[in-house]
Amino acid sequence: MAHFSEKEFKARRKKATAELARRGLDGLLLFKQESMYYLAGYETFGYCFFQAMYLGADGSMALLTRLPDVILARRVSVLRPKDIHVWTNLPDANPSLDLRRLLDAHRCRGKRLGIEYDAYGLTGAIYRKLSAALQDFCHLEDASDLVTQLRYVKSPAEIAMIRKAAEMADAALVEANRLTVAGGFEGDILAAMQGEMFKRDGDWPGNDQIIGSGKMAVIGRYVSGRQRLKKNDQMTIEWAGSYRRYHAAMMRTILVGKPKPKQVEMHKVAVEAHRASVEALKPGNTCGDVFAAYARVCDKRLGEEHRLTATGYGMGAVFQPTWMDWPMFFRDNPVVIEPGNTFFIHTCVFDQASDLAMAPGQSYLVTRRGAEPLSKSPLDLVVN
Repeated sequence: MAHFSEKEFKARRKKATAELARRGLDGLLLFKQESMYYLAGYETFGYCFFQAMYLGADGSMALLTRLPDVILARRVSVLRPKDIHVWTNLPDANPSLDLRRLLDAHRCRGKRLGIEYDAYGLTGAIYRKLSAALQDFCHLEDASDLVTQLRYVKSPAEIAMIRKAAEMADAALVEANRLTVAGGFEGDILAAMQGEMFKRDGDWPGNDQIIGSGKMAVIGRYVSGRQRLKKNDQMTIEWAGSYRRYHAAMMRTILVGKPKPKQVEMHKVAVEAHRASVEALKPGNTCGDVFAAYARVCDKRLGEEHRLTATGYGMGAVFQPTWMDWPMFFRDNPVVIEPGNTFFIHTCVFDQASDLAMAPGQSYLVTRRGAEPLSKSPLDLVVN
């Protein structure tokens, strides 16, 4: 049931082992669910418990996880059954010791191993036990960026999945535009948007779909508690199509009733900033260049206080708690943009004094010629 061919997984593992060799590492301990999915097709929310995957410099792999995820890994990954190992919940359980025994079986004693410290699955409590278990066993070196950087440039098969996610996001926007009317309920809007994506074989996204009307339109975060739209209102939504864990995010502020002149002007500035950011999203430029384009327009037209300190981030196959992938658009970020990258650009402008917002955003594929919009919906101001 893996979503990619064995040929594609072999190519990914070959790149990973080549990078291990370049860094002088004998293997890699994976704690990021994204890395496990990328290298073996293994997907789960079980990383809320202890689990780790080992990748040897010779390409060998082994997974240590709990029994429910052992069963799952046998169904959805390209791992061989003999390479999938279980640890059991008991009052005195210490899966770090199980991992040490597994690594010993792979002749890792005294070796230099990379490790993904920057991972949601590696909590402080787990790290303390892991560090104690491996202290005199092997040398650990931070390699949190190794697989993350390999995932930065997408393959044709990955791009095809992101395109499907973008189609779902566009379909969800049609529902949002239809239902954002006076008296409309935010819960109905969310249900229709996510339902439209589920109908198209989409997944749950990597984080909560964001929705907020009235004063909550300037928040840009999901909070519990739904509202009904008023006669003259604004609603900001941020959502993502997700297909086989690959995401394509979008964002909009939709108006109800008669728009204020300030809102119309803010929308013009936000769209101008968006187009400037897209123009900067091309090979050879940096992520800092994309942010600079956004900031330049906003600062000139509205003032620095009306913008954010970041204007988007990478899109890829990611897991909860966020659909944000590496890298991010912020000031002076030196990461170079390459063909095959996929990004989400949101050009938010806010007036906190009057609680007004405008937030056009959608996803793009970087080609040799520049940025191709994956989301096909126009950036026009919608007023119902």
